[in-house]
Amino acid sequence: MPFCEKCNQNRFPVYNVAVSMIVVNEQNGKIMLIQQYGKPVYILVAGYINRGEQAENAVAREIKEKTGMTVSHINFNRTKFYEPSNTLMCNFTAFVKDDSELNTNDEIDKYKWFEKEEARKNILSDSLGSIFLNSYLDE
Repeated sequence: MPFCEKCNQNRFPVYNVAVSMIVVNEQNGKIMLIQQYGKPVYILVAGYINRGEQAENAVAREIKEKTGMTVSHINFNRTKFYEPSNTLMCNFTAFVKDDSELNTNDEIDKYKWFEKEEARKNILSDSLGSIFLNSYLDE
């Protein structure tokens, strides 16, 4: 356990916590992938958990903010630490009834609904999102 001799206290590691979501349209089983920040690659919807917020609530909030869609239910998948941003990423599958509420905000450059195997082929390869998506699809 790290100990700070200057303040004479134990100091635990500090890191960010975020959620990433495999967004599934219940009506047709398709998976939403998005493009952001001017990059021409498809990724999962994701966002940071606010202080004091439950991860499950962050999932619903982030999807609502970014896509306008309401989550009907979610399932926890797994976590993985992402060293480049010092972030513990918590991955969930988030189901939406359909895309009738779809209205993306300015954080999303582009979105597309993919059949499961097409999502696997189109997500940014060798990314944390691809690890989460492939694990979900392989289970």
